[in-house]
Amino acid sequence: MMSFVPLNDRQYLENRGLRFEETADGSQKGIILQGFQLPLSRFDTECVDILILLPSGYPDAPPDMFYLLPWVKLVQSAKYPFAADQPYLFNGQNWQRWSRHNNEWRPGVDGIWTMLKRIENALEVAP
Repeated sequence: MMSFVPLNDRQYLENRGLRFEETADGSQKGIILQGFQLPLSRFDTECVDILILLPSGYPDAPPDMFYLLPWVKLVQSAKYPFAADQPYLFNGQNWQRWSRHNNEWRPGVDGIWTMLKRIENALEVAP
């Protein structure tokens, strides 16, 4: 498959040492971050794959939510985090949708690094 992720994004992910793949399901394109380490002792698993869907027009158009496999629950409550209990079918797998919206995207400035910071923050503070 031809690469559709901007070069700056690919270089950022490679420089961070993150394993990733570009993937598509029909007209939807995304990046799967593989074996992503979760914050210690927060969730009932240590590593997940993270799906970031890239909208048409990316990087000027912002990615919105993100998705995890396997599904995770908070260790303290044994419950799904707030707004992270709905399935999302992508490439034949039911991903855990984390409904976290992005209203502060800056076209021409932001990229995958911005989305990754948002994801890392959401995982740190998940209620």
